[in-house]
Amino acid sequence: MPKYFLYTLLVLLVFSHKTIAQFGFSHEIGIITGPVAFQSDYGERHDLKTNTGNTGIGIGIVHFMNFLYDSKTEQYTPKTYFNDHFKLRTELSYSKTNFDHYGKWVASDRKSLEADQLRAMKGSSQLTNIGIQLEYFPLNIYDFEIETANFSPFISLGAQFSSYNAKAYSTLGPLGTTLTTYPKFLTPTDDHLNGFSTESNTVWSIVSSVGTRYKLNPLQDLMVDLRFQYFFSDWVDGLNPNPEIYKENKANDWLVWLNFGYIYYLP
Repeated sequence: MPKYFLYTLLVLLVFSHKTIAQFGFSHEIGIITGPVAFQSDYGERHDLKTNTGNTGIGIGIVHFMNFLYDSKTEQYTPKTYFNDHFKLRTELSYSKTNFDHYGKWVASDRKSLEADQLRAMKGSSQLTNIGIQLEYFPLNIYDFEIETANFSPFISLGAQFSSYNAKAYSTLGPLGTTLTTYPKFLTPTDDHLNGFSTESNTVWSIVSSVGTRYKLNPLQDLMVDLRFQYFFSDWVDGLNPNPEIYKENKANDWLVWLNFGYIYYLP
């Protein structure tokens, strides 16, 4: 799967390079921040507390290539469908999420050793992302940019390369023993001795967003978008119970990030 992700990234880069070579473009820069909901191997599947509890915060810097206007000539480019409906977004972002186990298996009325082990197990994951997305605006970009108090919805698809730092630990003591660790996390997985890991590594992901811009004035926009990011690894959160044995471990790690942003058009 990672190679297909890389192919997608290369196609976007080549496509944008050809477009830039033929037409002018201008720059937009911005900042984004918002809550991150990490869907990990901590907690119980489809549990509300798991979905709301394993959340963090993210922040990022974004850059857009706007093909509608040529900043060098200070003129609008030849009007084409691509110029008037697409922008190329590059991004550098960071997020951190802390993890706990939630759900019925750690309910206060459970008094077993296994329940104690799950309640004591904690974790975190720090992510640094760099990537590219192609944004599609169904409505006319030109009309949006010449009017104020106007909305411009968009969808996007792209790829990101991430460096992550995952940690897993227990308040009962070091993980890796039958006294501190829930049994399913003691089973070897992939090339790991256990189903947990404290490690730093890299991973590819595919990213898709839906959102809208709001025009404050000719040089400033507000933005909100909801992002889905799917990783090509199940180790990003530091847990990966052997999927051959534990069938409930069906998917790799993924997250949802609600971004609020401010964008400035460089003159």
